[in-house]
Amino acid sequence: MSCSGDEDDPFPADHCLFTETFSQETVYKLLGEELKIRQVYGAHLGVAAPVWEAALYLCDYLEQQRVELRGKRVIELGAGTGVVGIAAARLGAEVTLTDLPLALQHLEANVSINKPSSGWPSVPPSVLPLSWGEDHVNFPSDWDLVIGADIIYLPETYPLLVETLAHLCSEEALVYLSSRMREEHQTPCFYEEYLPSRFNVELVHRDDNENYNIYRASLRTEQ
Repeated sequence: MSCSGDEDDPFPADHCLFTETFSQETVYKLLGEELKIRQVYGAHLGVAAPVWEAALYLCDYLEQQRVELRGKRVIELGAGTGVVGIAAARLGAEVTLTDLPLALQHLEANVSINKPSSGWPSVPPSVLPLSWGEDHVNFPSDWDLVIGADIIYLPETYPLLVETLAHLCSEEALVYLSSRMREEHQTPCFYEEYLPSRFNVELVHRDDNENYNIYRASLRTEQ
């Protein structure tokens, strides 16, 4: 069976992961919050369907480092299931979750089922489409944090992602990116060459056993 997909497919990574569509809900304890995340497995969602380990690593890091989220303006790129951003919103962050249009219904469903019984402590998370390098200019630049988990896997998108990050971070936002370091997808190259072209980049966590890195970055100011 061929695993090749439509060249216009925005989620090309593993076309044959999910040959039949089904959903499941999994409960996670993240950032001190209990989240119920619906994962809809099906070819139409591809890599946007599951909770990837990089997202769980990022949540653990933010909790261990006591990164302040309450009252912060946070945007998540390539949010997928939205697990990181939803956890931040449960802690009082003002969160915008973004992905390609195909994933937005999936995101909205997870926001809905994770609304606290007492209501969101800040504002409900926003869910918006964002295609890197195209409509990023429609978004503001006054974020406190820009986050992403396992979004570095398509080399042709790397310049577009850097352009998008530079726009979002033009007012001194911090970026936290969590990635499995896949040589076959040139993930190390993104952090060693593409991102440093515009950003100060720091490796803040490394899991050698599972090959996950977490990076913190800030936009370089011209001297």
